[in-house]
Amino acid sequence: MREAVLGIDVGTSGLRILAVGRSNQVLASTAAAMPTPIVDGARKRQDAQIWLNALHEAFAALDLKGLHILALSINGTSGTILPVDVDGTPLDHASMYDDVAEEKYVAAIAAQAPQETAARGSTSPLARAIPMQAKAKRILHQADWLAAQFSGDFTVTDENNALKSGYDPLQRQWPAWMADSGFDERLFPHVVAAGALTGKITPKAARQFGLPEDVRIVAGTTDGCAAFLASGAREVGDGVTSLGTTLTLKLLSAKPVFAPAYGIYSHRMGGMWLAGGASNTGGGVLRALFSPEEIAAFSERLKPDEPTGLDYYPLAQPGERFPVNDSRLAPRLLPRPVSGELFFQGVLESIAAIEALGYARLAELGASRLACIRSLGGGAANLGWTQIRLAQLGVPQADVLSDQAALGTARLAWWGLGHAA
Repeated sequence: MREAVLGIDVGTSGLRILAVGRSNQVLASTAAAMPTPIVDGARKRQDAQIWLNALHEAFAALDLKGLHILALSINGTSGTILPVDVDGTPLDHASMYDDVAEEKYVAAIAAQAPQETAARGSTSPLARAIPMQAKAKRILHQADWLAAQFSGDFTVTDENNALKSGYDPLQRQWPAWMADSGFDERLFPHVVAAGALTGKITPKAARQFGLPEDVRIVAGTTDGCAAFLASGAREVGDGVTSLGTTLTLKLLSAKPVFAPAYGIYSHRMGGMWLAGGASNTGGGVLRALFSPEEIAAFSERLKPDEPTGLDYYPLAQPGERFPVNDSRLAPRLLPRPVSGELFFQGVLESIAAIEALGYARLAELGASRLACIRSLGGGAANLGWTQIRLAQLGVPQADVLSDQAALGTARLAWWGLGHAA
């Protein structure tokens, strides 16, 4: 039988499972859809039973014949929390990652928390956890609760999921200021490193999910961290750019970066740190300026070896946080040449320049310098734009291992077994 691990990716609207071998090859896969969260004004909530139903549905369709499953790990949406009883029974719907906390709790955290923490802001999991204390015996993150369905242990979380809840990744503990903000940190699980062994499957879960009774449970991570790992990045200086609606940069660094003015914080990732930032430029601006037909036609006529010299800062509306921190920064799209394709190339060159400035800004703030780049998102398929970007970045490009976060989580499972997949 071939040895494999399971990576389980839980999103807002679906769940995916990959069985992955030692060389990161996908040996089996399945997925299950989930209903969208309940929206009640600014509140966004979801019944945890939906997650469990999807988990069972996905396993029922997963063909593991010929495979010996050694371990599993789970990623969940970053900042989704669930109040539970001592035995893990949900006491209310989960508060989703983009659920908006009551202002008084946001203010209570702002009055006590250091600027560097990721627990500040209107969607803070910590702010949303404060009112849960009245009836909860424990407050878990999505990945914690689902992992416990296999291990039976509802008392553990990982450093990546804990970060936005106020965990201090430098001191590796829940900080004292949390009590001053009105929250009893004993309600949160104890924290271990992502990729750490946390236990093994219970006999009951092994029967329910059709798995061997010696399957090990490995601490998971957030969906964003899992997507980064799925890319294949593994060395200090490896960067991953997501060319989606916005421009998102992530970089493996030897040192952490915490720069709240730029919206930057860092996750522990093995013996390294995952730092990143997001610009408001990106594909959304392109779609606002050009029709799909123009984008397709102009992309075929790009001349990467003939820079336009146009200097833009493409934004859909005023305001930028990274790599420039200026809430009033105005879009700059002049002068506009008569030629549409020249204008298109100038915009792409300018987005590439913002990308290069972003990685330079991370280095300026203390992160490692970019050494290699991988690209995700729709824009990654544009070969001309890729040439423009590589010229701006001045580093080689590596192939992306996968765009499925479940594979990144499977890599963590292999880490937990001592294999650097």
